Amino acid sequence: MEVRESRRAHRRLGFFFLVAALVSIAAVDASVHDYFNEAFTSRSNAFFFHGGSEGLRAPRSAIPPSSSTSPNITTGPKGKSFIRFDDVTFIRTKESADAQAEMQENSGSVEAIILDIKDRKRIGGAYLKSDMICCTPQMSEEKACKLGQVIIQRNPDNPEWPRRITTSFAGRHQETKMDSVEVEIDKTGMYYLYFMFCDPHLKGTIIKGRTVWRNPSGYLPGKMAPLMVVFGLMSLAYLVLGLIWFLKFVQHWKDVIQLHYHITAVIALGMCESALWYFEYSNLNSTGRRPMGITMWAVTFTAVKKTLSRLLLLVVSMGYGVVRPTLGGITSRVLLLGGAYLVASESYELVEHLGNINDFSGKTALFLVLPVTFLDACFILWIFSSLSKTLEQLQMKRNMAKLELYRKFTNSLAVSVLLSIAWIGFELYFNATDPLSELWQVYWIIPTFWAILAYSLLAVICILWAPSRNPTRYAYLEENEDVEEGISLTSGSKATGDSVAKLGEDLEEEKRE
Repeated sequence: MEVRESRRAHRRLGFFFLVAALVSIAAVDASVHDYFNEAFTSRSNAFFFHGGSEGLRAPRSAIPPSSSTSPNITTGPKGKSFIRFDDVTFIRTKESADAQAEMQENSGSVEAIILDIKDRKRIGGAYLKSDMICCTPQMSEEKACKLGQVIIQRNPDNPEWPRRITTSFAGRHQETKMDSVEVEIDKTGMYYLYFMFCDPHLKGTIIKGRTVWRNPSGYLPGKMAPLMVVFGLMSLAYLVLGLIWFLKFVQHWKDVIQLHYHITAVIALGMCESALWYFEYSNLNSTGRRPMGITMWAVTFTAVKKTLSRLLLLVVSMGYGVVRPTLGGITSRVLLLGGAYLVASESYELVEHLGNINDFSGKTALFLVLPVTFLDACFILWIFSSLSKTLEQLQMKRNMAKLELYRKFTNSLAVSVLLSIAWIGFELYFNATDPLSELWQVYWIIPTFWAILAYSLLAVICILWAPSRNPTRYAYLEENEDVEEGISLTSGSKATGDSVAKLGEDLEEEKRE
């Protein structure tokens, strides 16, 4: 019966992952923002569509604009920041097109507005003390703006910005294609792109095509660029930890317990995860396209590693292999929690990494992060509850060596939880005070902290439960549990016959008393 239920659960998980993957892959990739017949949204007296937002850095050196045709995605000029419009097409309704004169040269316009987020107040009539976005007849009469256009107050320090690119419909044509324009970025900032129109007769217009965004060092968005270096360093850190653990594992392979294999699996997953993310970012940065195979594997390794890491902390806290040989009847509950976390984590990672690459955080992932947060809280409560019971059990049995071991583990875990709570508070404050991602250049420290914290906890477990010639200091012993009291946690050699005999004499004296 249990086997059938397990098979059904696996089928459900597999089906869920397949659906989530298909939904996510249908979204946009890399710094190529694709538009698939997207609709415009009404706001004030304008209609707009958000075409993307990314942190872009100023070029390292001034490069004169090329007079040749626009480069394709994989052969863009190095050291140059730009936003390029490729095959951007606007399609209006047939009713809107038929209402125009056949020979009319301009029968409606759509504007592409590019701005640094610091200049956001220069779009619309705020400086004219108006809530309007498009120029009204009264404003036009006062020569404050041009009728039918989005109101833009030019930046006196850079008169060309915010940038406006206008594309017009001709006659009764339903479609109009935007010129393949490449806008160079010469100032570091968080840039937003909006497509807007003011003519109410164009209501129902849709957009298709794509825009390509590039930084001087490659196609990685500004927020993501430092993470390539972070994952490169993390892969090296896991490699060093793995080598040290492997040497200890081989040196004392006869004394290895089941828990050591679980630790080895988590180290290997961490190493593969970091390496895959590094290669994924490197490939994306150089080509502008996500390598879907590597990305899918990286996402999966991340979800599996996070799940196994939490399960490892849980079973260690329960005293698995130390004060109890098996988990007994609670095995199914542990696996159920782990399976739920794997599904939630995989879903969140898929949407987070295979969705539209914008440096402006959307609300899509917010819904999926809630179950992950809830399950993390369940893990924390269960871990500390289990630790409390394990410490109490060891104290009752007077297993001082194991008690000392678990106290060190408890202290390390408590410090990590306190740091996590403090960092979550900082992250909430960071996001609340920076809703428009103006601090995109320092965003990389948030995911980096979690990566370092997870690595540090794993390193602590490796140190405390490292294979040695004295496995009795942490291994479960069905008989003579009290013998381990005389073995030091830091001892690297076997207890001699004299020390064991002396320990036996001390125990006999205690019994007589």
